[in-house]
Amino acid sequence: QVQLVESGGGLVQAGDSLRLSCVASGRTFSRYGMGWFRQAPGKERELVAAISSAAGTYYSDSVKGRFTISRDNAKNTVYLQMNSLKSEDTAVYYCAAEWGLVAPNPTAVDYWGKGTLVTVSS
Repeated sequence: QVQLVESGGGLVQAGDSLRLSCVASGRTFSRYGMGWFRQAPGKERELVAAISSAAGTYYSDSVKGRFTISRDNAKNTVYLQMNSLKSEDTAVYYCAAEWGLVAPNPTAVDYWGKGTLVTVSS
């Protein structure tokens, strides 16, 4: 069993930066792919960034060049550095864990955090 706890959300202005953190419980963190999904009101949950157990990364087109995902296996933590935030980045951001690699399909995720709200005002 893996428990995920996100932090770092908040209210910022367009153009600002924010860093999300997700701390995972358990001894096998390094073997899990980790990802950040987001869900805006009325929209489906979408994968914005992922990092595999081998540290390969994936970014959706909407955040590529602005967001950076990283992991610290010694701290059981995955980060999402978000720069040049836009109003359309407003959403609840969820940390996700899946054995090996997080796929874009939310139904395949093994574990979810409860989410952290990011609000970007224009």
